[in-house]
This record gives sequence, C-alpha cells and structure tokens, in this order.
Amino acid sequence: MGEFCMPSLGADMEAGTLREWLVKPGDRVKRGDIIAIVETQKGLIDIEVFEEGTIDKLIIREDEKVPVGTLMALIVSANGVTAATKDIAVRPVIATEAPRIRASPLARKMAAKEGIGLAGIKGSGEGGTITREDVERAISQKAPGIAEEKPVGTEGVRMAVAAAMSRSNREIPHYYLAKKVDMSRAMTWLTEANKQKNVRQRLLPAVLLVKAVAKALVEVPELNGYWDNGLQLKSDINIGFAISLRTGGVMIPAIHHADKKTLDELMALLNDIIPRARAMKLRSSELSESTMTITSLGEMNADLVYGVIYPPQVALVGFGSISEQPWAENGMLGVRPVITITLAADHRATDGITGSRLLMAIDDHLQKPDML
Repeated sequence: MGEFCMPSLGADMEAGTLREWLVKPGDRVKRGDIIAIVETQKGLIDIEVFEEGTIDKLIIREDEKVPVGTLMALIVSANGVTAATKDIAVRPVIATEAPRIRASPLARKMAAKEGIGLAGIKGSGEGGTITREDVERAISQKAPGIAEEKPVGTEGVRMAVAAAMSRSNREIPHYYLAKKVDMSRAMTWLTEANKQKNVRQRLLPAVLLVKAVAKALVEVPELNGYWDNGLQLKSDINIGFAISLRTGGVMIPAIHHADKKTLDELMALLNDIIPRARAMKLRSSELSESTMTITSLGEMNADLVYGVIYPPQVALVGFGSISEQPWAENGMLGVRPVITITLAADHRATDGITGSRLLMAIDDHLQKPDML
C-alpha cells in the first residue's frame, strides 16, 4: 500500500497524460474510488485506486505526460503507514503547491477532444478556473499561444490496436483450432427464457457465449492468464469482450468474475459497458484486468474468425455468426443452427491438447444452457 502509479491500460500503452486530479491531499479514499482522469490513445479514462487510506501527496502535475509505472501520488494507509517507494524509475517529487491549471472536468474533456492545450486559456470561473465557455471561446477565436495537441479519437484507437497486434504477431507463436457447435438447444432455451422477460431484460446469445467460455476456463485454467517470463495463471476469470467502435477500431473492456455472474447480470453488464466503450468512458480496471479475450462477429454473417491474441494474454476465443447448416447426428441428417468456435492460443504456454479441451468444454456448456 501507499503508492499510486500511472497504470498500464493495455499492452499498447507506454505513457499517459494526467488530465485531472479528482482528489486533494487529506482526502479519504477507498478501493474503487475514481481519483484521476488520464488521457491515452483510447481516450479519457477514469482511474481507480486500489488502496484505502488518506491522500498524502500529489506528485504529478495535471497535463503532464509520464511513462507507465511513474509514481503519481502517495497514500497513507488506514494504519497511518506510508509504504516505501517501489524500485521503479520515478521522477523527482514535485511539491503539491506547484502551479497547476484549474479547469472544470467538462472544459478539460472539450479541450482534449478539440486538441487544444489549456495553458494559454484564461479562466473566467471562480479563482481563475477555466470553464466550458472559455474553451468554446478559444476554439472559435483560434486563440494565439494555445499549443496544439493531437486529438484523441478513431486514429488514436487504431494506432493503439495496431501497436498491440504488431507486438502479438511479432512475439507470440500462435496456434489455431476450430470446432463447430450445435446451438439448437441453446437457442431453444433462450427463446423460452425470453418469453418470461420484458424487452429490456431479454438475453442475447452473446451472454451464453461469455458464460460458457468463463465456465470452461474453470475446467481448463491453463488458458486463463498471462505470459510474463513464463505462464502466470490468474485465479479471477475476467473476460475481455471485444467491442467494435462505430468510427473504427475496437475496445476490449473486462467482464470481471464472469464465471460467477448470472446470465441476467451479464446481460445488464453488457448493456452498460458497450455504450460506455463506444463513448470511450471506461474505467482503468475495465481496460487492464482481462485474463482472456472473446471476439464475436454476431450478425456480421461471417462463418468464423481467427483472432489475434491480445498480449500479454495467452488465448483468444472467436465466435462466428450462428447460421443454419447441415448436421448429422445418430446417423440422421438435418439442419441445425450452428456456430463455429475458434481458439488462438500461445504455443509457449499450452499446446493443441489443452486448447481442444477448452473447445470441448465450451461445447459441453452450450449443450446445457439451463445450467449456465
């Protein structure tokens, strides 16, 4: 306890810009509180704290860009002890009384979106605080002396994805497996279950897929973890769910403890997290704690997808669209709703036998939708 550092919000992140402190020295914080807003290529991210105690010092100034791992603040724990500094590259401590740019959260977000620095804007609010109106005035007047900054948007997300995927193809020896799964039981069960729910509560096939993968990882934990100088298995099953952005690119927020959530809870979570991801309003824990990723083509009418592992994870499961296909069972040929499941896995961590076990476990759970 005691240190709050610039978090890593994905394999593609090397640094972040502190846009706003939401706390001051002396404030009490608890686990899960949002204490800062950081700008990355993926947008403005709410940063959570995972310590409980009192803010001692704010070390980084607002609008400073620092590398991942840089010490940003010190927190005195509940028992009054401040932890020793970790062995990381830390810049000299900046006094908390140092000059800082005062601006409302909305003004900061507007300025970041428009690619405008705050240093040259004169604030008209209380105590010289920069307001929304000040930023709008600066935009309309193209005020001289305002430093241009690269706007955060589709291009930034595309570059972040490109960096992560390039690293994945460069460093991870992928192997691929595929399996066709009969979805007739799952779809019949889903239709009947939705008859008992109102429109807003109805379940989509995606929740069955997420839960089936999560439960399969309980049985095949070798694919739930990271590769970091060896396989580092994780006890929590946090499913990264790839979400396409309307303007291009993807965001991959984490569904925490997916194996322990009910289907209704998963549906509510997806209804909440998908629009926030597309608006780039995710929390830091939602971008940094997934232990395995799912990508689903949904209604895109592609039969299968071979995904690229998101480092440092060791596996990604891909789902094609559900379509009617010929299906032979017990010597009888018929037509069934079928989905093709693919697995991309890190050959340093596992092999095809382990991957096959995961696909068979997913299939088994989808054949028992009432048990999910």
